[in-house]
Amino acid sequence: MPFKSICFKLVPLLLAMTVLGACSKTEDSAPAKKMAEVGFVTVAPQRLPISTTLQGRTTAFLTADIRPQITGIIESRLFKEGADVRQGDILYQIDPATYQAAWDGARAALVRVEATLRASQVKAERYVELLKIDAVSQQDNDDVQNALNENKANVEVARAAVKTARINLDFTKIKSPISGRIETSVVTPGTLVVAQQSAALTTVQKIDPIFVDVTQSSTELLRLRKELAAGNIKKSGKDTAVVNITLEDGTAYSLPGRLTFSGISVNTGTGMVTLRAEVPNPEGVLLPGIFVRAAIEEGFNDNAILIPQRAVTRDVTGNATALILNGENEVAQRTLVIAGAVGNQWLIGGGLEVGDRVIVDGLQNVKVGDIARGVDMTKILVNVSADAAGLVAQSGGGIGR
Repeated sequence: MPFKSICFKLVPLLLAMTVLGACSKTEDSAPAKKMAEVGFVTVAPQRLPISTTLQGRTTAFLTADIRPQITGIIESRLFKEGADVRQGDILYQIDPATYQAAWDGARAALVRVEATLRASQVKAERYVELLKIDAVSQQDNDDVQNALNENKANVEVARAAVKTARINLDFTKIKSPISGRIETSVVTPGTLVVAQQSAALTTVQKIDPIFVDVTQSSTELLRLRKELAAGNIKKSGKDTAVVNITLEDGTAYSLPGRLTFSGISVNTGTGMVTLRAEVPNPEGVLLPGIFVRAAIEEGFNDNAILIPQRAVTRDVTGNATALILNGENEVAQRTLVIAGAVGNQWLIGGGLEVGDRVIVDGLQNVKVGDIARGVDMTKILVNVSADAAGLVAQSGGGIGR
């Protein structure tokens, strides 16, 4: 074989060997992939207040519509509109002239019939003695005794008339039946008012304490009772639940109330049960009729599992998922059941166990099946979550349903 032909055949072989050698050198010189580092929190049970936030309105503790009990002309108004009044304070004065005259006449009539009674008593006693000696007939004595009884009855009637006249005279002073705050007056001096009229002259309302009326669905009420019976949650108190109020503008009301009444029947039109809370209101901040939100503490869950919200993602089907580090530091995925939100955390209803290490930091650097190095962030995130939970509690928190 000629030398030139051999050279042409060796050139491709030499080129191939050179390329392979270069590739092998490149692969050998590539650095090893660095193990990803992730932060995790360890799942542990916590004590969590269970509360339901409901919408409602405030209602006065006591309400009294002021109406006249007699007919007459308003002589004067004796209160300042919007002021606080006490039970027994005089609010209006009706012209008492005619009622004073009626009382005077009734007393005079009583004096007359009492005088007649005394005379008939003397006569009746005399006839009894005369009858013993047959000085008068039995018929005459009977007539005298009957007249005595009739005069006694007349005295009782006259006394009742005096009492009635005195009551009507007292009714010329229209008094407050309760202590509270009085509204505007719809009448002025000189107005004719009628006994038992339908229109109230004014209204007095006691607003310390004040009621907050809210409604809860019968479904939620049944759920709560079942969880209490099963022991999943514990009652917050022996007899009453604590109620925290949030005002219309989102401001938390500083004084907690207590649940005093739960309706005994369900509204057939709405399927709701009425709940009533009693809330202290010494400064008069809460006025009757305003809209509020009431967070009712139903009980406590002593085995609640909470994880930061940033640890939870959604898959393509919308299911909540989280990544965990198993015992071999391998990344695994869990499908979760979200029971509710508590501040910046999720309450987990299923999918995690106590002791699981849930990845909260570095999620973008790992995928299922990777081996990762974990950094425990439980203490750091627990402190942050505690601060957030405190803010939620001040605004009537716990887990909202």
